[in-house]
Amino acid sequence: MAERIELDALHQFYKSLNNLVGTESMLIIYEHYKGTQLNFPVHLYDRKVTAQLVLKEFNGHNQHELARKYGYSQKWIQMVMREAKEDK
Repeated sequence: MAERIELDALHQFYKSLNNLVGTESMLIIYEHYKGTQLNFPVHLYDRKVTAQLVLKEFNGHNQHELARKYGYSQKWIQMVMREAKEDK
């Protein structure tokens, strides 16, 4: 399938996607999602699941490390800890 397409004629979005994931994967994504408007979440990890992980992994001194690990702000980590404390 990849041999039949003109890479130079691709829409700029698909050129970028092609460069990122390769032609075969780009075509699979195209076939699956063409015509669909997609919005990707800013965070890779689910907020509720991450909050549970943070509560489990927090040792009192690793707030910055957890924020970086999960891609959330330190302020959000503090909020998770505060809410957990209030719920007790």
